[in-house]
Amino acid sequence: MSIDRIKQRIFRVIQPSDGYWPSRVFDICIMTLILASVFSVFAETFDLPAHVVSVIERFEVVASILFSVEYVLRVWTSDLLFSDLSPWRARLHFVRSGMALVDLVAILPFWLPMLLPGHLLGLRAIRLVRLLRVLKLNRYMEAMAAIGEVFAKRSRELVASCLFIFLLMLLSSLLMYHAEHATQPDVFRNAFSGLWWAVATLTTVGYGDIYPVTAIGRFLGAIIALLGIGMVAIPTGILSSGFIEHFSHSDKPAPPARCPHCGKEL
Repeated sequence: MSIDRIKQRIFRVIQPSDGYWPSRVFDICIMTLILASVFSVFAETFDLPAHVVSVIERFEVVASILFSVEYVLRVWTSDLLFSDLSPWRARLHFVRSGMALVDLVAILPFWLPMLLPGHLLGLRAIRLVRLLRVLKLNRYMEAMAAIGEVFAKRSRELVASCLFIFLLMLLSSLLMYHAEHATQPDVFRNAFSGLWWAVATLTTVGYGDIYPVTAIGRFLGAIIALLGIGMVAIPTGILSSGFIEHFSHSDKPAPPARCPHCGKEL
């Protein structure tokens, strides 16, 4: 069997497909491996027996190697995915795509400690990056794919609303700092303390660890808290309308096929 035939078969297997059963089996195995890998990260936080820890570490090695092989195969067959590009340009286009970056980040915590000295890396922090493997499910689950499409379609509106929220938080933090700093210098030490209060207030969390005591501070706090109710509703409304639009289009029946010659329905 030629290399090209092998590549085509591998490509057909690793690409999500509902009709081809080897591809479906591959998808299920990868999804199971992703969920088991994420679960192992949570399991490591418990005081487990030594033999259980050893099993988890061996599983992590196997999972990382399998994810690495999957990544290499996807890069190798990417010229079939982008057939209109040259092989190397197709591979470059693939490795810069969002899902390819997720795949790469998912395997880096396994390989980086082998390539760089341990004192240069926050190894425990890097190991937590393995949790990003759950994002790989976006390739196999329609629900997560729908979330990604909605975020992509509404990205401009979301960026604009987030910019407005950031400016509102910044303004609120500065106003509260100047209103409370003289009375509570140990609490509102700088604008960052005011920013922490603004985040807790505008998001309606209200931790209560920092709060205004002056009359003007309480007045500003009441106004800012009311603004926070509307602020949270802005991105929520954008995403809600996006999901409604997405699923309304996906539920529409496909147009009937027509004969290219006479135009009649087939």
